[in-house]
Amino acid sequence: MATQKKTASHAFDGTLKSFKTASGTSGKFFSLPELAKTFPNVNKLPISVRIVLESVLRNCDGRKVTADHVAQLANWSPSGERTDEIPFVVARVVLQDFTGVPLLADLAAMRNVAIEQGKNPRRIEPLVPVDLVVDHSVMVDHYGTKDSLDLNMKLEFKRNNERYEFMKWGMQAFETFGVVPPGFGIVHQVNLEYLARGVHQQGDVYYPDSLVGTDSHTTMINGIGVVGWGVGGIEAEAGMLGQPVYFLTPDVVGFELTGQLREGVTATDLVLTVTELLRKEKVVGKFVEFFGEGTSTLALPDRATIANMAPEYGATMGFFPVDEKTIAYFEGTGRTKREIEAFEAYFRAQKMFGVPRSGDIHYSKEVSLDLGAVTPSLAGPKRPQDRIELGKMRKEFTELFSKPTSANGFNQPADKLDKVYTTSSGLDVRNGDILIAAITSCTNTSNPAVLLAAGLLAKKAVEHGLTVAPHIKTSIAPGSRIVTEYLDKTGLSPYLDKLGFALAGYGCTTCIGNAGDLTPELNQVITDNDLICAAVLSGNRNFEARIHPNIKANFLASPPLVVAYAIAGNANRDLMTEPVGKGTNGRDVYLGDIWPSADEIHKLMKHAMNAKVYRESYAAVKAQPGKLWEKIDGVKGEVYSWPKSTYIARPPFFDGFHMEPGLTDLGVKSARAMALFGDSITTDHISPAGSIKEQSPAGQWLKDNGVQKADFNSYGSRRGNHDVMVRGTFANVRIKNLMIPADADGSREEGGLTLFQPGGKKMFIYDAAMKYMAANTPTIIFAGEEYGTGSSRDWAAKGTQLLGIKAVVARSYERIHRSNLVGMGVLPLQFKGTDSWESLGIQGDEEFDIKLGTELKPQQDATLVIKHADGTFRDVGLTLRIDTPIEVDYYKHGGILPFVLRQLLAA
Repeated sequence: MATQKKTASHAFDGTLKSFKTASGTSGKFFSLPELAKTFPNVNKLPISVRIVLESVLRNCDGRKVTADHVAQLANWSPSGERTDEIPFVVARVVLQDFTGVPLLADLAAMRNVAIEQGKNPRRIEPLVPVDLVVDHSVMVDHYGTKDSLDLNMKLEFKRNNERYEFMKWGMQAFETFGVVPPGFGIVHQVNLEYLARGVHQQGDVYYPDSLVGTDSHTTMINGIGVVGWGVGGIEAEAGMLGQPVYFLTPDVVGFELTGQLREGVTATDLVLTVTELLRKEKVVGKFVEFFGEGTSTLALPDRATIANMAPEYGATMGFFPVDEKTIAYFEGTGRTKREIEAFEAYFRAQKMFGVPRSGDIHYSKEVSLDLGAVTPSLAGPKRPQDRIELGKMRKEFTELFSKPTSANGFNQPADKLDKVYTTSSGLDVRNGDILIAAITSCTNTSNPAVLLAAGLLAKKAVEHGLTVAPHIKTSIAPGSRIVTEYLDKTGLSPYLDKLGFALAGYGCTTCIGNAGDLTPELNQVITDNDLICAAVLSGNRNFEARIHPNIKANFLASPPLVVAYAIAGNANRDLMTEPVGKGTNGRDVYLGDIWPSADEIHKLMKHAMNAKVYRESYAAVKAQPGKLWEKIDGVKGEVYSWPKSTYIARPPFFDGFHMEPGLTDLGVKSARAMALFGDSITTDHISPAGSIKEQSPAGQWLKDNGVQKADFNSYGSRRGNHDVMVRGTFANVRIKNLMIPADADGSREEGGLTLFQPGGKKMFIYDAAMKYMAANTPTIIFAGEEYGTGSSRDWAAKGTQLLGIKAVVARSYERIHRSNLVGMGVLPLQFKGTDSWESLGIQGDEEFDIKLGTELKPQQDATLVIKHADGTFRDVGLTLRIDTPIEVDYYKHGGILPFVLRQLLAA
């Protein structure tokens, strides 16, 4: 394993102390209790802040990390002004394949540049361990049969052969780059069960595990006391190449859990409640740290479930301290005795072991939840924070059906709700019909309690004679092979199989948009009649068009509720009072008849934590990666040769590279508006991960390059090719550019369209961008609240840059996307006060200047000059959302990648 360099001299050498494990092994560590003798405030710091402080202390070299940085963080105040920038050096980096492939492509291109500059290409090498887990590529093409897994994996390898060849090149080209092949599990569960070591060791110095990952749900690792969060691939790349991860000193919200969950309430119900509550508390960009007696009662997988959904409640992290439950989890998942002893002894020596009680820690703010108040719930139909109590589903669905889209509804006439529509094959379909039911995603597939509950519910349902209609696309895609092991061992797999929940793959599948397609006749009846059909999934994201472009109502639910709703067949049901379905002899069967008890689940839990099984399963990553993976033969050598491919292409971000940055003009002049967007534009809207439409610019490009429609694969799988991705930027089928005039009924045309100015001709955003760029006309995006919410998708920023968009002006931003825009040299700006593009009367036919003055400073004032078509002008104040001094440097260099490359080549 690669290790981080320790500097020869250290400003805080006196904090280097010794500790001993239970077996008498000794080690050294940079002691926070010792540091507290100089900075007494350290003893009251949130645990998450202390772990970051340890990294700052240990890596204090007087250059990137200074004694002032240590003092600033040691003196953290719960209510202090957040202007200090923390340089956080992480222990490792984790990637998933959708985001990892473009990152690897950037590294490969950097080596090409090194050669062109007459430098040694091996200067481009990750300085910390990097693990890529292939989990986003498998799709649910086949479902409901015993051979679904085998057929789906064969298709996955056929579609993704070129990408996997590229990954294999990376494995042999870079010393610190490892790959967990397809078929092992979801990155976050593999991270929890296998990659996370608790503490790392360099020589005789120990330090806590920490990381960033190129998936927003990297926060799942917070469940075992590891500090880490999702970043864009752009930031991860910089972190791999020696840059600290820079962020502003955070507020830390303490979340006190009291009481215990009631019988029949799952961890999924709890996390949906936490998500709803914390969204209202506005914790965007903050750390959330859980404490209190209720926290201590939660099993480790329940903690991981809550930590996983930090992006949904908006926090940077949802952190749980290390305690006895963490140690028990490490023992149950097969870590060695030596590393478990070191893990526990280290955290005890740092006085960071155990869940704090009320009053132990100073937090910026405290929030409380009684676990006993949590009720069975779902969330949807378009956002994960919109929780619906199980007993209110019929009422909510009925109301949302006719509510306007501006109120999160579907804008349908009420009398249409109960009408029956018949497909060409004779199948009757109604609004609210569930067409996809998936036990999927990292949120729940790490949690044995809810998966065993799903299996037990399936068993009781089958015994009661219940079935699932065959046209419903049912699937289970576990987070690791361990899940299959314990479902088989407990005898529950056959019952899930009988209801159609056959093993479809080990990967993100439905939650990432890889649900596969519906039958042509179902697609036809939906589009012909504008039906509001539904999906239920045990995932964490249900944004528009994410699950399937034709399914508009998507509900997050626990795995047992996914099975129950698949049996019920329609989301417009109250399963608290109505029967789930008709069983043997036509008898009504209710949810209470088949819902498993806590005792039944508990009796099976011993099968889910078998250390020997975990060790054997993960030993196969290197020893037996699978015949399909072993057949992959990649390019050899330390510099990639870029063979012709529609999947992998040399990225253009270093074209015309010079050692000196080329930015001369600050601001933007004579720009046009590319789009006017409303609130909650997600990275799914900006850079889709799902299917590629044949008539879209990306589809046309693929056809022009000899790719048949059946082989288009998905946007996510083609992230290594900028020609596809730039054409897919703003190409989501549900995105609405409000520059396009509304129809007579108030509805607007959807899809990636704009009005080219002057003249107002309607065309694809990509086509307009090419015309603007040919005329040297810069462009701007205008948006509302929470611009860029959702997945940490670096192509949302990369594609924006390649379209020639110089600035985004929004009411507010999601954390990762704002930072990614800066990282790609795109200006993020924010309206002040109550201003918005609507209130300012912007129509889209104006010209714009953005004035920044003569010097860039973090969060400085800026001016938007609006030049109306009638010749009048208006100046509007904005705030520059380049938030930190290092981001100023990144922007001046044209982005973070050229900045880091210049540093590496100059070294």
